[in-house]
Amino acid sequence: MGDVAVVTDSTAYLPAEQAEREGIVVVPLYVVFEGERAVHETEITDYPAFFEQLRCAEKLPTTSQPSVGDFIECYEPRLAEGKEVISLHISGGISGTVGAARQAAEALEGKGGERVTVWDSETSAGGLGLMALAAARAAKGGGDAEAVLERVRQARSNLKIWFAIDTLEYLKRSGRVGAASAWIGSTLKIKPILTLEAEITPVERVRTSKRAFERLLDYARQRKDSGADAWVVQHIQAADQAELLVERCREIFGNDPVWVSEVGPVLGVHTGPGLLGVGGLPSEHLR
Repeated sequence: MGDVAVVTDSTAYLPAEQAEREGIVVVPLYVVFEGERAVHETEITDYPAFFEQLRCAEKLPTTSQPSVGDFIECYEPRLAEGKEVISLHISGGISGTVGAARQAAEALEGKGGERVTVWDSETSAGGLGLMALAAARAAKGGGDAEAVLERVRQARSNLKIWFAIDTLEYLKRSGRVGAASAWIGSTLKIKPILTLEAEITPVERVRTSKRAFERLLDYARQRKDSGADAWVVQHIQAADQAELLVERCREIFGNDPVWVSEVGPVLGVHTGPGLLGVGGLPSEHLR
């Protein structure tokens, strides 16, 4: 391993074995039930039961960033080994995670905290995971902190992710609807297609799930044509659709996805079940 430790958070939804293989440290966010019982997202493993509970809930669970103490506990042993730390996290526009990480670095000043760089990815899920993977590959290649950060900057500038959801209702109820709020009053039953660029940003509205799927395929073709040949697919309780999307995208890109995973409870609380997403970046950023 190199002299740079790469840290991200659980909203990347990297497969655990892949994160471990790449040496990426994952700090979990929390799901808060009934305003008081906080559970690490990574401890919630029965997704079907969780999302069934979500469908029936009169009051949604809330979510919370890791504590400053969680980050200190993560950073301290790596700083003690003499490493520099690059800590990449969910967009500060929708979460306080970046702020908590920065507070932890400040609290460790004089104990190596000056060797921690916290980076706001301005994205999450597959986008965040790809950035963490790019950083880890640069670190494994012997890059110092500045070289790793430069790889992160390049990856972010070439990264695009789209996701379709069944309804805006969960985003509305959780207060995370962002710039898509203009669509809330629509009398049409729509299938929103969104992206995350600092905040939830609307792309377009379609009328059916079939059309949403077709638009994701169109977007995959655009990504391929722009040279973004390293791609991921993620979903929430839509495994069959995700499998079909992978099959069609494999034809488009001519290669396998970097990974396929299910988005978990922290983001799922805000989007609801039925999410389907695809995106990527040029594979040169992952070498």
